[in-house]
Amino acid sequence: METKKIWYGNPTTKELEWMNKDTLADSLHIRITEIGDDYIKGTMPVDSRTKQPFGLLHGGASVALAETLGSVASWLVVNPEFFIGVGIEINANHIKAVKSGFVTGICKPVHVRGMNHIWEIKIYNEAGDLTCISRFTCSIVSKAKMDMKK
Repeated sequence: METKKIWYGNPTTKELEWMNKDTLADSLHIRITEIGDDYIKGTMPVDSRTKQPFGLLHGGASVALAETLGSVASWLVVNPEFFIGVGIEINANHIKAVKSGFVTGICKPVHVRGMNHIWEIKIYNEAGDLTCISRFTCSIVSKAKMDMKK
């Protein structure tokens, strides 16, 4: 069964690189690595930037990866000239500890109509084990109302 493309236009990972500059995603070295028809993937290292004091991936870092992917995904669905997405709720279940390497998040839509988008983000370790699952709600707001310019 063919998947229907959900994005506005034809975004590429290269076109998203500007979004990281001087942000939390940049600090944590989060990178969008793939854009499919109805999902995006991103990676984050498990290193001194993302570990807690006991040498494990910090749960907050996993949540930062999840929210980054969900926010970018919402932005890719709308006309980016006029709208942005802002997070209004996130939850996460941490399933398996990660000590090193990279984690990969896969963000897929649950509901992407109207002014609220809901995304499911599953995060995996390098062995392909599910380490975290998150649900993220993003509100779509007008750039004009936020007095924002790209």
